[in-house]
Amino acid sequence: MTIAQANAAAAAFEALIEFDMHIETFASNWVHCDQLSTYLARMISHNRADSARHSNLFSSALNELLEVAFRARHTDGELQCKVLRSGNWDRIALTFPCTEEERTFFNGALAQISGDDALERYLFSVSTDLAPSREVVLAELVLNYEALISIEDAGAHRIRLIVDLPLEELVI
Repeated sequence: MTIAQANAAAAAFEALIEFDMHIETFASNWVHCDQLSTYLARMISHNRADSARHSNLFSSALNELLEVAFRARHTDGELQCKVLRSGNWDRIALTFPCTEEERTFFNGALAQISGDDALERYLFSVSTDLAPSREVVLAELVLNYEALISIEDAGAHRIRLIVDLPLEELVI
């Protein structure tokens, strides 16, 4: 499925679960990323063909996205996460506060991970970085999870990352 197809099918996505949390509360403890991703993954994976596998994959992907929002380290505003489903596709819509510089960074990162040299850039980054950058995290979702990622403006000083994951179809 291409991004255009995913966007066209957006109306077919049905809400499964969502949460809102003040970003200051979320950013107060790194463990929130793991706790929230594990909980949400268990909640949405019960009816999948291999619920344990789906839960593990979804939890890992969501945890990485939550860590991206955590690293933004803003203390004003809300973190919103919606999980939706359409057939074998799960969608994560993660909205969080960001600066204009971060918005520019995310748009640039998305352009880079969509390019022909995305795999080479990803391999170079993971072999040289001590800790994964936000760009590497997004590239990993695209390359390893076959995710489709788009970015939306969510109002003043907010951004929405939309990540579509074909976890049921993913061959590992």
